[in-house]
Amino acid sequence: MKDIVLYCKSYRKDFLRLKRLLESIQRYNVDQILFYISTPEDQHEDLIHMIGSSGYQWVSDQSIIAANPNVPPGIEKNRSGGQTQQVIKSEFWRLGLCENYVCLDSDCLFIKDFTRSDFLAVDGTPYTVIYQNKEYFQLAVNRGHPKAPRSLQIEGDRVKALFERVGPTYYCHCPPFIWSAKVWASLELNYLAPRGLTFWDICTPEQPETHLYLEALLNFRAIPLYPIEQLMRVYYYDWHYYLLRRMGETTTKLKANYLGVIFQSSWDLGMDYGRSQKSFLSQSLKRLKRFGRYLQSFI
Repeated sequence: MKDIVLYCKSYRKDFLRLKRLLESIQRYNVDQILFYISTPEDQHEDLIHMIGSSGYQWVSDQSIIAANPNVPPGIEKNRSGGQTQQVIKSEFWRLGLCENYVCLDSDCLFIKDFTRSDFLAVDGTPYTVIYQNKEYFQLAVNRGHPKAPRSLQIEGDRVKALFERVGPTYYCHCPPFIWSAKVWASLELNYLAPRGLTFWDICTPEQPETHLYLEALLNFRAIPLYPIEQLMRVYYYDWHYYLLRRMGETTTKLKANYLGVIFQSSWDLGMDYGRSQKSFLSQSLKRLKRFGRYLQSFI
C-alpha cells in the first residue's frame, strides 16, 4: 500500500482535459507518484484511444462502487451522474491501494515541479486543504455576483448542521483534495454504520463530499489537522478569470504560490470532447453573455 497516490475520476466528455492533466503530471511529477484514473468500464477503450495507456494505472468506476460491501449492486443506475461522481471519488480509498490520495479533477493542470512533501507532512500525515474562502466571497460581492458564494455558504452550513458542529464554516470545494483513508473510514465507523447508512445516503449535490470530508476530520479527528491553503489557483467563473487576468495575473506569476491552475469545465467549454448537445441559439447566447462579462472586467 502506497502512502500517497494521485487519482482522477474522469469520463468521456473530459478526456481532452485529462490528456492535458496527464501530460503535466508526466512533466512535473518529481517523485514519480503513482497516478490512477478511473472511468466507466464502457469508456476504457475511448480513454486509451484518446490518451494512450502509459503514465497511469486504470481502475473502473464499477470496481470502486463494488468495494463497498454495504451497497447494493447497480446502485449508480438510479442516481444522478453528479452524485455518482462525488461518491466514486470519495470511495476510491476502499480499493486499499493507498493510505492517502490527491484527488484531482480532469480540469486540473500542474504548472511546476511537485513532490510528496507538497502533500504529506514530515510524520507522514497528509496536509488538509481548509479555509474560510473570504477572499473569493468578498470579490464576488464586490463584482456583483453574490449568488455564487451564498450557495457555497448554504452547503457548508447544511453539512456542519448534519454533524451538529458549532463554529466557523470551512471550505475546500475545489481540487486538488488531499484525502486520508483514515478520515473516510472514521466517517463510516462513527457516523454511517451506527445509523445504518452508506455514503450514498448522505453525499448529494446539496451535501457535497468535500464538506463531508472536512466535517468528518473536524469531528472524529482520525488524523492531526495540518492546514494548508489551495494548491492550485481556481478560476471559478469566467468573470473571475477575466478580472484576475486584467489585474496582471499570468500562469508564470502563479508559480510563486501555486502548483497548478484550474479553468473550471463548467464555464471553460473549449476542451469538451464531442459535439455539444445544446442548440445553436443556446450556444450563441452563452458566448454573448461571456463577452459581456469580459467587458465588465474593465470596469
